Amino acid sequence: MPSDEPVQELSRDECRELLKRGVLGRLATAAGGEPDIYPVNYFSDGEIILIRTAPGTKLLELTVHSAVAFETDGYTDDEAWSVVVHGRARQLDRQSEIDEAEKAPLQPWIPTLKYRYIHIDIDALSGRRFLRRPEPERW
Repeated sequence: MPSDEPVQELSRDECRELLKRGVLGRLATAAGGEPDIYPVNYFSDGEIILIRTAPGTKLLELTVHSAVAFETDGYTDDEAWSVVVHGRARQLDRQSEIDEAEKAPLQPWIPTLKYRYIHIDIDALSGRRFLRRPEPERW
């Protein structure tokens, strides 16, 4: 798509770079046929997504159904972007995995104890860039 188009598809490499720069996203799950979306802070190296959480509904849903979608986005004065991930989530249980996850620069945004780690393997990755311009004339 030409660079002056208002909507542009991002390459896989561009999606990975934007995913690595982000810190806040939305985790979408479905358990019992009901979809849920949770705002989460995260860390990504472009290959995986790592989330810290506490016991509760989100963690329970991930143990019932590991297929998830994840979205992160951002914007500047001139453009906006969105990256969508489809993958499989699992709670880290092995101490060696937890020790490695502890090294990631991932801190809760609110003062609560979040000592469970969710690891998302990325199966599919897509993204779009949107040029921010005035709306065209309607008539």
